[in-house]
Amino acid sequence: MTLAQPAASSGPTSGRSLGAVCLVDDHGEFRETAAWWLESLGYTVTAYDDPQAFLDAGDPPAGACLLFDVRMPTMSGLDLLDAVKARGCDLPVIFMTGHGDVPLAVEAMRKGAVTFLEKPFQEAALEEALGQAFARVRPAVTPGQALYARRLAALTGREREVMALVVAGRVNKIIAYELGISPKTVELHRSRIMAKMEAASLTELVRMAITGTTDGDA
Repeated sequence: MTLAQPAASSGPTSGRSLGAVCLVDDHGEFRETAAWWLESLGYTVTAYDDPQAFLDAGDPPAGACLLFDVRMPTMSGLDLLDAVKARGCDLPVIFMTGHGDVPLAVEAMRKGAVTFLEKPFQEAALEEALGQAFARVRPAVTPGQALYARRLAALTGREREVMALVVAGRVNKIIAYELGISPKTVELHRSRIMAKMEAASLTELVRMAITGTTDGDA
């Protein structure tokens, strides 16, 4: 996996997770780096170095995506999926391996895998796979959610930081102190945020951030 340093604004502005990911991989460096990168994007990650540790932890969160290495010393990712399914847990799974081959990929897909990624893989490949996985457990995105996402994407990294603190209820002086900028600069960012998010009031901005949609009745 080729990982780049994420921008400071990668996480979700409202503090809501993009989704829960359960990562099981016995390779320590890869596991830690992948977990760090996914968390920087806004996912909630629980990482395990051993399949049995994952099973002993109990059922994963509802709506989670399972990210399993295929080849592990104590239990393969395919066998781990069988054990999960035997518990009645039906969650989307993405398989990873550094030793991919066609028969293994076919078996993974037969067992219901969303996709099969061969290490090293690009971040974009995993992001796309996660999008496919969560599409299986989430309802379709509403027009209001799509519009909110487009408006949010128009914000700069600093504007997202300011918005997060505004939504959290911080006043300008506190925001300025926490970010190391002047209150006047905070006020300027707030004005731009309100314009880009097309929020008529602070209440509307907070509501949009909490609900993740521009729909007033969400």
